[in-house]
Amino acid sequence: MINKQDKISQEASLAAIQIRSAILQSQARAAKAVNQEQLALYYGIGRFISANTRNNNWGKGIIEHISNQLRQELPGLRGFGTSQLKNMRSFYEAWSLLESNSPIAIGESHETVVNDCNTIRQLQLANSPNFPLTEFLNISFTHHIRIIENVKDTEERLFYIRYCYNYKPSTNDLPSLIKKQDLFHHQGSLPNNFVQTIPDYKQAFRTIQMFKDEYLLDFINVEELGMRDEEVDERIIEQSIIQNIKNFIMTFGKGFTFAGNQVHFDKLGHDHWIDLLFYNRDLRRTVVFELKKGNFKVSYLAQLSSYLRILNDDDRREGEKPPVGIILCKNMDKDYVNYIMQDFCQPMGVATYKTADEIEPELLKLLPPKEELMKLMEIDEQ
Repeated sequence: MINKQDKISQEASLAAIQIRSAILQSQARAAKAVNQEQLALYYGIGRFISANTRNNNWGKGIIEHISNQLRQELPGLRGFGTSQLKNMRSFYEAWSLLESNSPIAIGESHETVVNDCNTIRQLQLANSPNFPLTEFLNISFTHHIRIIENVKDTEERLFYIRYCYNYKPSTNDLPSLIKKQDLFHHQGSLPNNFVQTIPDYKQAFRTIQMFKDEYLLDFINVEELGMRDEEVDERIIEQSIIQNIKNFIMTFGKGFTFAGNQVHFDKLGHDHWIDLLFYNRDLRRTVVFELKKGNFKVSYLAQLSSYLRILNDDDRREGEKPPVGIILCKNMDKDYVNYIMQDFCQPMGVATYKTADEIEPELLKLLPPKEELMKLMEIDEQ
């Protein structure tokens, strides 16, 4: 029998949870509204600066003078330094096509003078089936700038806008994702049989988009281990991944949780050892990674298929989808892999990987110094 005091306590607890949920949802909506208003303002200011600087209406150094005067007249104002004002101009110029070439509706507000060079117009966008409006308005201005700095093609920029919205990478990670890992050109291109083995087409497509055809495991440096390719054992690579599991998960993207390495399953008296086992919350599937130090072999598919069969029969829980397997090897012939994979009934894909010692010198220049990377990791963990 629950006494009156306990009942009040339970009701209060439930009410507090509901109110807290409402507060958090309201705060999230407010934050989105602030971000959208900020983007609209920055676009308008960028348009104003672009019209005057590109047409030589303003003399050299005027942007710096504007920034200084804003700071004097609005003490405590942040985000309007010289570089930030130039970023606003870049933001407008990158997306000025939204005004001139797009069917997306544009509204104008806060007009002060008819002359375009003296007009600050804030961008108002209507929904369009061909433009990711929600994603565009809900990533930070800094994310937009990092994308603009590193990507020239519009379609590629839209891809990274969607990626930032869905996967929330930090602004420090973005240049690496764009330049080193080249997510746009590697998306959904790994050899796989997902469409044939995953009945739900949307799930199959989502799984294809989850994995790339090549991964840069830049935290594994074979030269530092004192070994060359022919001497590197798969266990060495595996242990390097385990020691850097956070980096590995970040490489593969959103929703992965690490379940274990060399995971043992006994099936009908036969031992099976899975290299790396993960669970992906977005796919609601267990994901197996099998590491191979050399070129792709057909026998790898048979081995992976047996693991997926055992996981599906003995480890899959209620509500989960059948497991997926990815072979990570050094080299492969994509056409051949796609051809051979047709007769396998378990969902599998094959990707290649590179280690730190294989990165081209030009790409290495993009990496910050090791000490700076360590500081960034410490800040991220805090």
